[in-house]
Amino acid sequence: MITKIDRKAERTRRHIRVRRKISGTAECPRLCVYRSNTNLYVQIIDDVSATTLVSASTLDKEIKIKHANKEAAKELGALIAKRALEKNIKTVVFDRGGYIYHGVVKEIAEAAREAGLEF
Repeated sequence: MITKIDRKAERTRRHIRVRRKISGTAECPRLCVYRSNTNLYVQIIDDVSATTLVSASTLDKEIKIKHANKEAAKELGALIAKRALEKNIKTVVFDRGGYIYHGVVKEIAEAAREAGLEF
């Protein structure tokens, strides 16, 4: 019998596999991406002290496009990089969150790199 693949469980499995290798420190925190059907969320996290240093999402007032598309991802990447540089965070480790490095996730990463973050 053919069973339906649970996409959320598969993403969670991939995310756990990625998180075994990636960890954020105070010197080099983790840039974590989460995408839902309607919005995009990005956080810069210090895993040692378990604190969120900087966060941004498409729900913020600075973002003009309120959807989970590539244009909003470009704005979001630039905004998270600007906020990180204001707090003297220059280098991060990119955590794609179990998503494929393609489309919206790729646009966030490239926009953050162009705005000054190094990873």
